[in-house]
Amino acid sequence: MRDEEFLAGLTGSDSDLRLAVEALREAGQLFCIIGGLAVNHYVEPVVTLDADFAVVAATGVNEALQARGFRVEAVANSINAQLPGSRLRLQITINSPYGTFPARAVPGRLFGLDMPIASLPDLVQGKLWALQDSARRLSKRAKDRANLIRLCESHRQVFDLIPPGLIAAVDEMRTSR
Repeated sequence: MRDEEFLAGLTGSDSDLRLAVEALREAGQLFCIIGGLAVNHYVEPVVTLDADFAVVAATGVNEALQARGFRVEAVANSINAQLPGSRLRLQITINSPYGTFPARAVPGRLFGLDMPIASLPDLVQGKLWALQDSARRLSKRAKDRANLIRLCESHRQVFDLIPPGLIAAVDEMRTSR
């Protein structure tokens, strides 16, 4: 099974992520994928139905998504979008510290699509911000913690980016390396 077919089986659409990347490119703003899908670029993939992006500016993003059939909702600091019939949820972060990530993004390929992916240090920083956000659901923060642990297992330099005492499992891994 090809990566594209796997994603389509999960989301119920064979074009949602591709259309989102096309829309972001058309909007003319620097962007990159962040969050769980970006983690999948650096470590063994896990399933997520969230596609999180950071953009430098929101200008043109709503219109480009709507032109491709996405339902779009603008909320504070993000644009949320979903293609009817798809389970993939897009969250495009705007007006936030994540806006600096696209300038340092690395080229990558996810689910058969070429796209800019947050650099490893930026991805770790974003996961740290998310983990420490007490307004986030506990289940989301648990996923952030697990993602940081997974990144440490595969990329030893990540240990230097995570403050000691923040994640007990990372501290345990530090002592055994």
